[in-house]
Amino acid sequence: MNRPPMKWNAWGDPAAAKPLSEGIRTLLSQALGVDAPDAPEPGAEEVRLRPSTLTAAHTEALAALVGATNLSTDDADRLLRAGGKSTLDLLRRNSSELQDAPDAVLTPGTEDEIAAILAYCSQHGIAVVPFGGGTSVVGGLDPDRGALNAVISLDLRRFDQLHTLDAESGEAELGAGVTGPRAEELLAQHGFSLGHFPQSFLFATIGGFAATRSSGQDSAGYGRFSDMVRGLRAVTPIGVLDLGRAPESAAGPDLRHLMVGSEGVFGIITRVRLRVHPVPASTRYEAWSFPDFATGAAALKAVVQTGTGPTVIRLSDEAETGVNLATTDQIGEEQITGGCLAVTAFEGTDSHTASRHQETRELLEQFGTSLGEAPARAWEHGRFNAPYLRDSLLAAGALCETLETATSWSNLHALKQAVTAALTGALAESGTPALVLCHISHVYPTGASLYFTVVAGQRGNPLEQWQKAKAAASEAIMAAGGTITHHHAVGADHRPWMGQEIGEVGVQILRAVKQCVDPAGILNPGKLIP
Repeated sequence: MNRPPMKWNAWGDPAAAKPLSEGIRTLLSQALGVDAPDAPEPGAEEVRLRPSTLTAAHTEALAALVGATNLSTDDADRLLRAGGKSTLDLLRRNSSELQDAPDAVLTPGTEDEIAAILAYCSQHGIAVVPFGGGTSVVGGLDPDRGALNAVISLDLRRFDQLHTLDAESGEAELGAGVTGPRAEELLAQHGFSLGHFPQSFLFATIGGFAATRSSGQDSAGYGRFSDMVRGLRAVTPIGVLDLGRAPESAAGPDLRHLMVGSEGVFGIITRVRLRVHPVPASTRYEAWSFPDFATGAAALKAVVQTGTGPTVIRLSDEAETGVNLATTDQIGEEQITGGCLAVTAFEGTDSHTASRHQETRELLEQFGTSLGEAPARAWEHGRFNAPYLRDSLLAAGALCETLETATSWSNLHALKQAVTAALTGALAESGTPALVLCHISHVYPTGASLYFTVVAGQRGNPLEQWQKAKAAASEAIMAAGGTITHHHAVGADHRPWMGQEIGEVGVQILRAVKQCVDPAGILNPGKLIP
């Protein structure tokens, strides 16, 4: 069976692993007291998985639905679908304890095969966890069987085609298993681009982007993934949903947005029809320095509320700027700037990028100082590499993880302070100082997202240590009026706070939809719905 490209116990391609520089090691030692030698890495053959509970009869029946070569109960295949890539996932992967894993992996190739699998699993009490790129950082891929008899991973990698391209309308329909790079490659052959570049871009899939309501780093120009969705197909245990007849409609609630963000609990997304744009003819870059985070945030607010139109606009706070986190090749090295670093980029035609760049520049000059294009290009060069650094930090004895939220501009600073205090306080209780870094990654006319990176020393049981810190941060987010997740989705990790997020009536609505489309409760148990 073809296997996911990411390493079983780390992020991404093993060949792209990022060893810690001397600057980072010095920072860890001086700021956090982390200076132990790197922990030895276990081999995949040392991992102990719970034995598959699928009976021979179930295995034979499921294999008959997809073909024997498209079903596996081998530990090597099960391990690669045993979860996502959060810090908790990676700590569990490297544990000597017995680990959960799906009881089998299936790779169907048609919607009819998916429908047959869902019918069989509904009849026999087998949970189904959809699998795309495996990049979830919120427990969205946990092989949770709930009260069912077994759990399978439904890998959508064979749904890998560009089905249609309507150049006149600017729409393309892509299979759910198409990865971010492959989508850009397929579209570029026709002169188009999707322009969706989350940090998971190199490995995540079109179906995953839709199922998690993803937001990419170019969202200021192209919007969130949900803004790009024009239609989709999803197979549910009771039938197929084929949604999106026109660009906009008043034909009742928009059911596309019931599926976008549904995390596989309502159905298996197989195709997504998306807004696309011509490959940009020109790209311009400029970085900026602001004296403090408040000034930088005010500058970004002015830009987005004026509508000058950058494709990318991001702001690092003082701590993140101080360690050069935005430019991953220079973390821990000589500072690019004091204060706060912001990066901007502009894509489009030559004249369009020039005019938008100039208008944005005139606004930002009222708040800060231009640093030219080099720091912005450095950010772009390393924009997908930060997760590799986390792997090296974990091996060195540091605890490293990210979390994010969003709120209104008027509440931004109070929320940032509350989350920072919750994280530093919880980690101090575990016996370590914490380095809490933050940046604004996505902006809207009425507010913005806050993306936190946390580095501390591993103390005691690091799984429990991070769980307590994340719970404290989540409580602070809800108390301070933020959203429990801006773009990482809900999964299992954020599920305890969904009741506060959407209220009891909202919870009842989700449960009612679940009961309607998945009466046997087989689809991705333990995620999203309280």
